[in-house]
Amino acid sequence: MSHALAPPPRRAAPLPPRAVALVPVLPLVAVVALLALPSTGDGAGPADAVSALVIVYCVVRLLRERRRPLSTTAAVVLGLPVVGLALAAMGASSPEAGLTGLGRYLQVFVLVPAAVLVLLRHRTDFRVLAWSCVGVALWQGAVGVHQYVTRTGASYQGETVRAVGTFGAQDVMGMATAVSLGLVCAVGIALGRAPVRQRAAAAGCALALLPPLALSFSRGAWIATALACTAQLALAGLRRALKTAAAAVAAGVVLVGGFGLGTAQLQERLGSITQVTDAPDQSVTDRYALWASAADMWREHPLTGVGLKGFPEYRDGHATLALSSGSDVEGAGEAFHRQALLSPHSMYLLVLSEQGLIGLLTLAGSWLALLVCGLRRLLRVRRRGRGLDCGLVACGLLVWSLTDFVYGDIGGPSTVLTAVGLGLTAWWALADGGRTGAARRGGGPGHAGEAVAR
Repeated sequence: MSHALAPPPRRAAPLPPRAVALVPVLPLVAVVALLALPSTGDGAGPADAVSALVIVYCVVRLLRERRRPLSTTAAVVLGLPVVGLALAAMGASSPEAGLTGLGRYLQVFVLVPAAVLVLLRHRTDFRVLAWSCVGVALWQGAVGVHQYVTRTGASYQGETVRAVGTFGAQDVMGMATAVSLGLVCAVGIALGRAPVRQRAAAAGCALALLPPLALSFSRGAWIATALACTAQLALAGLRRALKTAAAAVAAGVVLVGGFGLGTAQLQERLGSITQVTDAPDQSVTDRYALWASAADMWREHPLTGVGLKGFPEYRDGHATLALSSGSDVEGAGEAFHRQALLSPHSMYLLVLSEQGLIGLLTLAGSWLALLVCGLRRLLRVRRRGRGLDCGLVACGLLVWSLTDFVYGDIGGPSTVLTAVGLGLTAWWALADGGRTGAARRGGGPGHAGEAVAR
């Protein structure tokens, strides 16, 4: 009798429709958010592990919804690098090296971008993921500025002042990458036609990210960010470009003159950008020596390269005497030690040396297709005025990556952020036509065709 009088169990309150709509993008946000954690070393970090789970989650969703994952165009563009990667993996010095290198390249340039393309349903999801990149950049930038002020950063010219965020002295490019990509996202949102408060917040975030970017002492990140933001300004229109340029100049005057960011170290680093032949520093000399080694490897194996993960093994046989034994690593919790130079510090030359001309053409061809498709859609949207911010973010991220790949390559925990950025570009460049076509074929209520057109 007492059981009959017991009240029925209460059902959990259903989630609001807006929260339900954001569920697919949340795993991607988690990948970006995990980059705020301290680095665990050279191996795969938490963000890399979760990115693998996101790929599995994406496959499960596709099987449950019984829909085609990608359009034909998207499958060709994202799948093109697999050809060169497969050939280079077969030519690796060992099966272990081939499988490890193949997995890393597939993660960064194929699987994670494809997962972003599939899981994002509309521009709201795109903006949420872009803002998460801005949030991580602000956190890493704040840690980096604190390191510079308290002299607890990585070693630079004998002083522990280099801002590296939570990535540590082992990955001095990690914070620069995170801050740069966040700044590009913020500039794209600020130049779009979002609500005034959102654009003002994005502009404020972009200005706040300038000091940590400067204090990273990363010349490659400076150049890539400057070119990406310049391209965004040009694509946004003349009037917006002039207004933003004036604001950037004013901010630079305040930061340099008012807050004293024009230190002698920073000025020297800026000046060294142009010192490519006139007394270059050791880092530039090492980079030239590594580039020459990569070019020699390619000349010996022009079509398929020396195989994935093969650059370190072949480096000494092609290096000149100008190459030092390694770079100094110290500060930010690391004791002094030498770090071996195991890559040419140029993505294009790394691919050319390890994958040959076939690998470079397939990978660069995929990037060029993304750039052309993204720019075409951006020019159409600029005339109609819908989704301009998403287009500017996507094209800016790709321009940044293509420029940065001249001076750097993949490696370290921040690489997964590059993969997410390529995924945002892929969604903007490839999702519209393929998803709309899927909707016309009669996709179910879970289909994204209608959402992309919003």
